Amino acid sequence: MAKNTSRRNFLRTAPIAAAAGFTLADSLAALAQAAPGADVIAAAQPYKLWSQKDLDADIKALDAKPGDNRLYESKAIPEQIILTTEKHKSAAEFEWHEGRDHVLYILDGSTVYEIGGTPTGTKVMGPGEWHATGSTGSKSMVLGKGDMLLIPRGTLHKRSTEDSVTFLLISNPAPAKA
Repeated sequence: MAKNTSRRNFLRTAPIAAAAGFTLADSLAALAQAAPGADVIAAAQPYKLWSQKDLDADIKALDAKPGDNRLYESKAIPEQIILTTEKHKSAAEFEWHEGRDHVLYILDGSTVYEIGGTPTGTKVMGPGEWHATGSTGSKSMVLGKGDMLLIPRGTLHKRSTEDSVTFLLISNPAPAKA
């Protein structure tokens, strides 16, 4: 008997096989020939490598002119990777997102994050995006080189950088609202 078959796959292929004039044995044999995960491989996006040399050049450029370098954005894969350097910068307000998570990895320097709590002075910034002038019960933490922080969707957060910080932000873009 053919391997990697299932009732669902059989039910999907049997009518097509019958219409094409294949016998049951032929359709099972053809099903067994398909490599497991072939459909996933066919839909895969091209991979992307960032060499240490390229990242070092990007970091050097951002050190001279702080800001963001959007290393990766795609509509096919809902992820973005942003390399950021900031100096002497503090967010005026807390923010939180309905459908966006953040993973931050500190490459150099340090920054202070205020996380969580209950928002005060809330205002809507757009679909699924809010700001607040304050947060009751937030926790403050210093992140330094090598630290990584996950901020799940719906979590208030605010960053303050006294000196300088360079970090990678990996995030899913906010979902489009209908």
